[in-house]
Amino acid sequence: MNRFIPRVLLAPAMVTLFLWMIVPLVMSIYFSVIRFNLLQPDQTGFIGLENFEYFVTDPSFGAAVTNTLLLLGSVIVLTVGVGILLALLVDAPFPGRNIVRILLISPFFVMPTVNALLWKHMMMNPIYGVLAQVWIFFGATPVDWLTDWPLWSVILIV
Repeated sequence: MNRFIPRVLLAPAMVTLFLWMIVPLVMSIYFSVIRFNLLQPDQTGFIGLENFEYFVTDPSFGAAVTNTLLLLGSVIVLTVGVGILLALLVDAPFPGRNIVRILLISPFFVMPTVNALLWKHMMMNPIYGVLAQVWIFFGATPVDWLTDWPLWSVILIV
């Protein structure tokens, strides 16, 4: 009887989490095996694995996989490396350590979408962005980061 009550009390939360995970998965599988085109709404129906065949045989599929692996690998290496270095630096006691820790954690309170837009418009804009102003201050021509270096810009933003 002692084990039954906690399980009953946890059941609604577990069922909710289970549905929260399963419903999108089932919908993704369903939409991946049907024909659906907004430009031709009358042409629908089950097509099986044709969507996957079309996707894998697309000429840009290899480049997309390469870019994805490069993005993931770079972000993981940089995140782990910089994270360990910062953790080692902040571990030692120094005046203002708590303030520095708060400042290091505070960017996680900003939504990723807002963070990306801030980087795109406020930091990396070639006309009025902060990085452009730094380049101009030193007498250099500003770089259009998202046009000239798109993948590396996304890696830096992430």
